[in-house]
Amino acid sequence: MLKFQLLFLCFQLANAWNTFVVPHSAGKDDTPALLSALPNLTANSTILFKEGITYNIFTPVKFPVFNNVEVRIEGNLTYPTDIATIQAIVGSSSFPGAWFSFTGGNNVTLRGSTKPNWGWVDGHGQAWWDAQQQVNRPHGWAFSKINNGVIRDMKIWKPVGWNFATSGSTNLHAFDNKIVAVSDTDSFPFNTDGFSAGGTNMLFEDNHIQNGDDCLTVGSGAKNIHFRNSYCEGGHGLSIGSLGKGGSVASVQDVLIENIIMKDTLYGARFKSWTGGNGLARNITWRNIAFSGVPFPIYVTQNYWDQGVGPRPNTTSTNNTHIQDFVFENFVGVVKDTPYVEGSCVTDPCWYFVPGATGKEVAIFDLYPDTAVNVVAKDIFATTETRAPVAVMCNSTTITTDVGFKCWDGPFVRTKAGL
Repeated sequence: MLKFQLLFLCFQLANAWNTFVVPHSAGKDDTPALLSALPNLTANSTILFKEGITYNIFTPVKFPVFNNVEVRIEGNLTYPTDIATIQAIVGSSSFPGAWFSFTGGNNVTLRGSTKPNWGWVDGHGQAWWDAQQQVNRPHGWAFSKINNGVIRDMKIWKPVGWNFATSGSTNLHAFDNKIVAVSDTDSFPFNTDGFSAGGTNMLFEDNHIQNGDDCLTVGSGAKNIHFRNSYCEGGHGLSIGSLGKGGSVASVQDVLIENIIMKDTLYGARFKSWTGGNGLARNITWRNIAFSGVPFPIYVTQNYWDQGVGPRPNTTSTNNTHIQDFVFENFVGVVKDTPYVEGSCVTDPCWYFVPGATGKEVAIFDLYPDTAVNVVAKDIFATTETRAPVAVMCNSTTITTDVGFKCWDGPFVRTKAGL
């Protein structure tokens, strides 16, 4: 009996949960003290940023591979305020790719605070936006190669750029997170993407995102992605891609995006692939999308290029990333057809300019011949701000199946598949 008790005690000690409160030194970088403790916190641990403290994360944090670990941010975190300091770090060969990097593990939770004044991560992005500084900007959070991960209750304030990326992770649940990348001046928060979903079996829900780029972007290799019950404002929409750049082989499948409010975004639902690419994007649905002040509620292009580099290139390529089983269902709202210049416009014409468009299109299908099958828009109920008739753009020579409306450049006329 005594032997059994001793064995049980040893088991308990071996599996005891450790809580580490990150130390803070006023005016100094708090990262080194955290990094020095991490080797002893790789399993069965909570790493706690304590409420009531604003921690100085003046250098990047690269976490080791974790097993059963929670990173809990109950205090506030701040980046350096000096742009040149960050640029030097990001430009160095030792920069891990993001200011906060998770490198792998199992059962890992990144958790913020539900208290309104605590749990904020301040990127001090306003100074970068005002300076129009886009050199050596840091990505925010790389939640990479995690199996059974959670991102919850995180609050990001004025990030310099990209926020959350989930490359290579599986079985992820991200919910109740808030991103506020809103400028106080006329400057624009470039590249402040919300969630970049890469991996498999992911659920994003109840997130609030105000930013200057994609609310959600789903990249190549993603499978079984569900994004729902969320709010997107001011950015570039709910995007798949871009895919197939440089002839690469892309694969995206089984994506469901539903129950989303889109306010003053440039796009609602968007797909983009490069001419000359390869691979397949299939079984992708956007549904129950309420939009207001959106110039391009539904936009599909298989002829994407970098508009910032120059005009659309001429190509004789017959390749493109194939698309199959796309559904745009129950889009309700108002198309922005009054004059505007979106904040990311730095060229003339703007990068989002569509030749021949009237500005009243609820859907633009810029498809590539013989590569698109079963692309359908149904239950589309839209008006324009000027009360002019809603229009569409679609080339009937590029797709033979019913797309849910008359495939032409003209007024929106619902067809059988669109009912």
